[in-house]
Amino acid sequence: MTDRITSWHPSPSKPRYVPPPGAVDAHCHVFGPLAQFPFSPKAKYLPQDAGPDQLFALRDHLGFTRNVIVQASCHGTDNSATLDAIARSGGKARGVAVVDPDIHADDLCALHEGGIRGIRFNFLKRLVDNAPKDKFLEVAARLPAGWHVVMYFEADILEEMRPFIDAIPVPVVVDHMGRPDVTQGPNGADMQAFRRLLESRDDIWFKPTCPDRLDAIKEGGKGDPWDAFAAAVAPLVADYPDRCIWGTDWPHPNMQDEIPDDGHLVDMIPRIAEGYALQRKLLVDNPNRLYWAD
Repeated sequence: MTDRITSWHPSPSKPRYVPPPGAVDAHCHVFGPLAQFPFSPKAKYLPQDAGPDQLFALRDHLGFTRNVIVQASCHGTDNSATLDAIARSGGKARGVAVVDPDIHADDLCALHEGGIRGIRFNFLKRLVDNAPKDKFLEVAARLPAGWHVVMYFEADILEEMRPFIDAIPVPVVVDHMGRPDVTQGPNGADMQAFRRLLESRDDIWFKPTCPDRLDAIKEGGKGDPWDAFAAAVAPLVADYPDRCIWGTDWPHPNMQDEIPDDGHLVDMIPRIAEGYALQRKLLVDNPNRLYWAD
């Protein structure tokens, strides 16, 4: 296979910011290794291997304690790579799965035993071919106790997604804040629309993550150090301190053209969460409520 891509920094810097004890990288992935965990035939990208050994080494390098591993779209609904990484974490990882909506209850229970605590619905057309909302709602109603739904969508479809989100019967976590245009600033149309979503339910959470995606040069931003992202996102975190979790997004799927330095991503944390109390909520208290409540 000659067209596999690398999207992660080969030697990320040591961040200046030191996370609090017990900090969780609550949004990251593993790719393969291909020889053990093949990619889905429907995969829209084919990454180089980025397995649990690399992930856990990065965790330690950045100063984190735990990981939440989110099933990557390149592995489809076969969660074997994610489950393997959780099993190899020594209790320091939990996960979010992608499942066939017709999954049997016994298989959901098996995922729970393997450390899964949520399922992900992906609405990015460049990554998935089909997102059946009716089937998604049906499986959401059958999740084990304490699970939630993670959603990935872009800001331009937020309004059409609202009835679907309203109907989800469990807590919802929105990846990367629904990808707002952060160059609009904290009072821009995209951020205001996202605030209206948060106000509609008190069990909608969000990830103030991916400055490398949302403040990228190709998206109209200025890139690292992602000043537009910091300015737009800090007020959101301050206003909803109990409903945000943070993650690196390593190994940064499809970011091969603007690969971020993970140390710089960690140094964004104090710019969007001012003060130790808020940083502890973002990195320790909130993700533990979602993923280690038991």
